[in-house]
Amino acid sequence: MDGLLLGAGMLLGSYVLIYYNFIKAVPCMSPVNLKGKTAVVTGGNTGIGKMMALELAQRGARVVLACRSKEKGEAAVYDIRKDSGNNEVIFMMLDLSSLTSVRSFATAFLSSEPRLDLLIHNAGISSCGKAKETFNLILRVNHVGPFLLTHLLLPRLKANAPSRVVVMASAAHRRGHLDFSRLDRPVCGWQQELRAYADSKLANVLFTRELATQLEGTGVTCYAAHPGPVNSELFLRHVPGWLHLLLSPLAWLVLRTPRGGAQTPLHCALQEGIEPLSGRYFANCHVEEVPTSARDDRAARRLWEASEKLAGLTKEGTLNTSPQPGSPHSPLAQVATDSAPSRFRNL
Repeated sequence: MDGLLLGAGMLLGSYVLIYYNFIKAVPCMSPVNLKGKTAVVTGGNTGIGKMMALELAQRGARVVLACRSKEKGEAAVYDIRKDSGNNEVIFMMLDLSSLTSVRSFATAFLSSEPRLDLLIHNAGISSCGKAKETFNLILRVNHVGPFLLTHLLLPRLKANAPSRVVVMASAAHRRGHLDFSRLDRPVCGWQQELRAYADSKLANVLFTRELATQLEGTGVTCYAAHPGPVNSELFLRHVPGWLHLLLSPLAWLVLRTPRGGAQTPLHCALQEGIEPLSGRYFANCHVEEVPTSARDDRAARRLWEASEKLAGLTKEGTLNTSPQPGSPHSPLAQVATDSAPSRFRNL
């Protein structure tokens, strides 16, 4: 019996050490108030995105939940309004796997919302599920869709500078490798999905780096944020039912809660004084160095040019088809670029 108790004590002690050193999230300490500001959170209906949206709403922001599911999005709006006491939380339809949906969202947003202070790219997938597409679905949702959305909303962000873009990254970027000859090739099987996910996360870090370069001097800053190991839908969404039952208790023990995972992205969105660190990668609420592959400026520029093509943009940054919101020839672009007094001075 004594041996059992000793073993249990050692096990518990080891878990506590692991929890406080590797699992427990460093909290976002920013006291910033967001009254009068507008934030877009993609995938804000569940998990980390919902926790971020709740925090922003509690600080007084007008929050747009950009989600694929109308039912889940509206349910999240109800929850966040109730929990925050802020009725300035709305749902707008956005499916990042569809470039048409991204453009439609931008049109609707620019025509109905006069300002944008925070654009948080939270939505993402780690598996294709049962979808059979003719393109790389994981790259489309995790990178190409957000790339296009940023492009379309950038005039509004610039008009309300200082403003910020936060891109949800991952430590998986360290395993990523971008093969530009097959960047958009369809993904099949779990091994290719794991590789495609890591590649998409590397794309997120490189995109943030190049975006910071292009935005220098505009008052818009951007950051790649790693939420840490989080027990969210992304982790268990495509796991078979029997394995889900097996992994759920383990995930509860060794992974962060969605609220914990929201802390570093919130730090990037809200913390004062980090503007000189635009383009950098954050983990546990501080800057973390990335491998050579993730700070390769030539690769970042090459990815930008490839992304323009995948998103249906020309090198000049205008759409190949008819003018869209945010393009230089769009009437909405004129509205978006009108000068407006910034109310984001405390960031």
